[in-house]
Amino acid sequence: MRKMLLSASIAAALGLVAVGCERSPSPEPASSTPATQPAAVTEAITDEHSYAEPGKVRTTDLALDLAVDFDEKTLSGTATYSLEWLDRNAGQLVLDTRDISIHKAEGLSAEGEWTALEFALADKDPILGSKLTIQAPEHPTQVRVTYTTSPEASGLQWLEPSMTEGKTSPFMFSQSQQIHARSWVPLQDTPSIRFTYSAKVKAPKDAMVLMSADNDPAAARDGDYTFKMPQKIPSYLLAIAAGDLVFKPLGERSGVWAEPAMVDKAVAEFADTEKMIDTAEQMYGPYRWGRYDLLVLPPSFPYGGMENPRLTFATPTVIVGDKSLVSLVAHELAHSWSGNLVTFATDKDAWLNEGFTSYVENRLVEALFGKEQADMETAIGRAEVVEEYKTLDPKLQRLALKPGDLANPDDSSSATVYQKGAWFLSFLEQRFGREVFDSWLKGYFDRHAFQSMTTAKLVEDLKQNLLAKNPGKVTDAEIQEWVYGPGIPASAPRVESRKFSTVDAARIAWTGSGSLPDKSITGAWSTQEWVRFLEGMPDALKPEQLRQLDEAYKLTGTPNGEIAQRWYPLAERSGYVEARAEMGKFLERVGRRKLIMPTYKALVETQGGLAFAQQVFAKAKPGYHPITTGSVQEAIANAKPKADPAVPAKPGPAQTAKVPETLHPSDPVPPPAETE
Repeated sequence: MRKMLLSASIAAALGLVAVGCERSPSPEPASSTPATQPAAVTEAITDEHSYAEPGKVRTTDLALDLAVDFDEKTLSGTATYSLEWLDRNAGQLVLDTRDISIHKAEGLSAEGEWTALEFALADKDPILGSKLTIQAPEHPTQVRVTYTTSPEASGLQWLEPSMTEGKTSPFMFSQSQQIHARSWVPLQDTPSIRFTYSAKVKAPKDAMVLMSADNDPAAARDGDYTFKMPQKIPSYLLAIAAGDLVFKPLGERSGVWAEPAMVDKAVAEFADTEKMIDTAEQMYGPYRWGRYDLLVLPPSFPYGGMENPRLTFATPTVIVGDKSLVSLVAHELAHSWSGNLVTFATDKDAWLNEGFTSYVENRLVEALFGKEQADMETAIGRAEVVEEYKTLDPKLQRLALKPGDLANPDDSSSATVYQKGAWFLSFLEQRFGREVFDSWLKGYFDRHAFQSMTTAKLVEDLKQNLLAKNPGKVTDAEIQEWVYGPGIPASAPRVESRKFSTVDAARIAWTGSGSLPDKSITGAWSTQEWVRFLEGMPDALKPEQLRQLDEAYKLTGTPNGEIAQRWYPLAERSGYVEARAEMGKFLERVGRRKLIMPTYKALVETQGGLAFAQQVFAKAKPGYHPITTGSVQEAIANAKPKADPAVPAKPGPAQTAKVPETLHPSDPVPPPAETE
């Protein structure tokens, strides 16, 4: 899942085109296991964020039969579990739920008849939800639960027509990661086990239903849909969406689902997807999921992307017309190996998904768009680590968390699980050399395919298959420091960017002399270069300085959300009120929290800004996702605005730029404090 990272890469100037693949590889059989298994690591896996008891009984297959009700904002029907009983003394099936009404539970008898089973639903825990205990002393091979979701289900979002691109039809989509699947399916909601699934879904005939399964591009929109996922997946990869959706192909095994008004733009933006798949296969082995399609959600989607297998959920804010933000696709595609294929066993090991994926994403960017592009993205990501670690609790700076470190799995540090994890793998690549490291990484994906991994098992694999076979390159102490220690080790590799050096020089020259860089230079700047230029600015400038920038570069009104999220807060802090009209349009049009919350937070700092924020929010609210609405309401409610300054803050000297020219862990960083 793409959360806090900048998603950006330039492809338009490289002339890349979609490559139709002549082959359609067969999906990996659900029962497939690697030919060579690593030595076993004796380890008791405890998922503190699940009530389930997979050591006693495990779900091997899930069959759903559901009805979509847009009026009531519910899913209702049955979930049938095929079970493997591991403990002959166990007499209960324990499932995770959150805000689900359970109507009945049944077990399949040896005679093939469904019989009622006693069940109890415990009181709700604010984070974990309610434990559902089903009495099953006879160990039935199948158990069936009849249920209805709540309109407030945390894993289902119901959008009014006003919240969609087309403005005419309602829309529904799921977000199961981290532990929200339990709000729309009662199940063993832990990534430590995997299962196949199938589904029958009924919906209004004008709504197309899709799932993280074998969506048929030619399926009729008739209100009656069937799905099958033959590969075993963890619960957080269960996904469903329903709305006014149409399909257009990108290649033989990839395509785009989107609302009719968005689909052509998405096809043009994501035209290089098939080439991304081919490149990833060359580096890390076959793509094992059959198809790779993208679902572009309505503008109110509050996230960047979600790697649901066979159907990545994506924000429309990356569709800006120049392919400058399509590394989001590289990230979610990379999850097809790191995360979907080899999955973290508990939320304490989340870096095994996101750190590996961020590393693979960067390798794909380098292969497709060049090393300079990859280096710029790496520098931006590592700047996130340096900044976040100034205040982050040291215990959340460790890759491998300890029990109790993370009360809510949604609160992990993105700097740690994404960027520090990727930085660690870059360290290994540098020490062992790319060829040797690539061979290990490809083998890692093969050895643990369709399995759940812990950090301890990963470290054991590193020792056996990389360190032992290539002695003298990395010590065990260095591995321990990276994985179990806070902060970034001094051995971390540097990253240099020639283009960023040019950007930094241009910014320093301008803040010192007022002389803007020539348009022949800035005209070729990528999203990353503009982000670097703006992020290095002092907190506030004079309005005339902002006016000079705006007249030269037309930053106000930019369609690029990554630039807008930096420009509008700077404009507001600097008292550049000329930007407010387009700022308001941006806040009304976009519902992605990452892109709009910096501007709202800047607005509520002054009395005039707060009044403007309230005015804009009143107009924008009908088109916002409920999660986004809650974030904006909280910012406004907690505002403590100052009086509007008569004179904007004087810009500081050039050396106060917030983004360091080079990033290295040995650079001085203030001691960490408690996180917010």
